[in-house]
Amino acid sequence: MVVLYHCVSARSFRPLWMLEELGAPYELRMLPFPPRAHQRSYLEVNPLGTIPFLIDGDTRMTESAAICQYLAERFDPQNLKGLAVRPQEPSFGAWLNGLHQGEATLTFPQTIVLRYAHFEPDERKLPQAAEDYAKWFLARLRWIDAALQTHAFLCADRFTAADISVGYALMLADLLGLQPQWPAAVTAYWARLQQRDGFRRALAAQHAAALAQGVSPRNALGH
Repeated sequence: MVVLYHCVSARSFRPLWMLEELGAPYELRMLPFPPRAHQRSYLEVNPLGTIPFLIDGDTRMTESAAICQYLAERFDPQNLKGLAVRPQEPSFGAWLNGLHQGEATLTFPQTIVLRYAHFEPDERKLPQAAEDYAKWFLARLRWIDAALQTHAFLCADRFTAADISVGYALMLADLLGLQPQWPAAVTAYWARLQQRDGFRRALAAQHAAALAQGVSPRNALGH
């Protein structure tokens, strides 16, 4: 049984969404955000104190995009769900690129916005840094916008783990109030992703698990 440590609507939502799309069995362990500050015992599980943290037998993983790739191989080796793109497919490079751009290019600048616009005490907030990195994120949406001009999804003409990776970055941006500044194609894409049964099941799973485990079902921004 896979065990996933998760905070509500944090980047650990990527592997949660992936698990739901795959229909794979898992145990969800909810933590308050940030766990390294609010649940110090978690450091005994994951010395980094970060989420996600995935346990699968002897396997331990902390990187959300890598976990999505791992889960596709682990629970759907024949790729019947189509969430992976194989090396022999023309879109293999685009898939890997999207899978990792979702985290490295699109989520990273938003962590600066979160910290310096929301999480730091007032005397340490840096509005200019938050604004600059929000603009950085919005500029990086050009790549997604271009891909979506002629396709419903990012690669291989189907929904894949790359859409989960990028979709979470859009989820975070929506929570941060950046959605009104997106290109129209990106806004429509995000609306399509939210209609997926796997996405809705993941939302329901985190809400139910938070309530059952005594964790607030609201995310770090109070939503």
